[in-house]
Amino acid sequence: MSTKLPLPEIGAETFGDISEDAQGNPLSHAQVIRNVIAEGQQAEASNLDFFGVGEHHRDDYAISSPEVVLAALASTTQRIKLGTAVTVLSSDDPVRVYERFATLDAISNGRTEIIAGRGSFIESFPLFGLDLEDYEDLFEEKLHLLAKLRHGKPVSWQGKHRAALRNQQVYPLLEDRPLTTWVGVGGSPQSVVRAARHGLPLCLAIIGGQPSAFEGLASLYRRALEEFGQEQLPISAHFHGLVASTDEEALETLWPHYQRTMNRLGAERGWPPASKMRLQASMGPEGAMMAGSPQTVAQKMAKVTTQLGLSRVDIKYSAGSLPHEVMMESIKLLGEEVKPRVHQLLGS
Repeated sequence: MSTKLPLPEIGAETFGDISEDAQGNPLSHAQVIRNVIAEGQQAEASNLDFFGVGEHHRDDYAISSPEVVLAALASTTQRIKLGTAVTVLSSDDPVRVYERFATLDAISNGRTEIIAGRGSFIESFPLFGLDLEDYEDLFEEKLHLLAKLRHGKPVSWQGKHRAALRNQQVYPLLEDRPLTTWVGVGGSPQSVVRAARHGLPLCLAIIGGQPSAFEGLASLYRRALEEFGQEQLPISAHFHGLVASTDEEALETLWPHYQRTMNRLGAERGWPPASKMRLQASMGPEGAMMAGSPQTVAQKMAKVTTQLGLSRVDIKYSAGSLPHEVMMESIKLLGEEVKPRVHQLLGS
């Protein structure tokens, strides 16, 4: 007889995308950051479980220091979990990451989470004087150190890319538990096994293709935990999406902003021009985009949660230049209409 999984948490995430005002003019970075704080407050008011803020170092995103934004939210919210989406660990110092998040954990009264990853952009490497030839080694080494530091105990450690630690205590001290630290992965089996080896929960970034294709990675992670002698740990997933009154409204609202963003990224990465037909397919029952009416999004979310055994589903509700007011409504619908429907579907 199978054991029914607990009902999943539902979260909202943003990268602080540079959005537009009502006249189509881009907002300043400063205004976008202020808007993100309002969006996080809306996420709590709408009964969502998690609010995540990404880290980027380029002109189309406003947030390069997510912990500062999260600290502002920590002081104006009471319940919602606050974390990154993601912390670009490869180009950061794990000791400083611990120090910042331990501070944030104190401000938030234990609501802090780190999602550590390599990120989908490489601008931080030259910015901080790092060599892209060390891409893999940097992440492996720094994750190993962060996995030790997150417990808040004295650490001894040695690697190639930073000074060794010898029974070093790092401050501030934690109150009663380790820092919750997920490993964000985009589809690499090696990354999944790495997360299991360090005994860290897994966050799958599902931003293309079919979510069902990630079943193998979820199974691999659970097998690897068992083989490493680790307890079974949660798996969450990150999707892009937008909740609107109807499927058609979601498509028509999303398309021009999605098109602009994908064409800019396509020019950088050699992708073909964005296609409305491909966006519509991604919004379909088997696609990776969690966009549409509350009922459509809830049904897809419940299906994917069951397929992958997810403990949380996070939706990146920001999409390029999408206006702040549209994103606020999407957050509201996600928490007030999608979340109850998902729980009803999975609890029945």
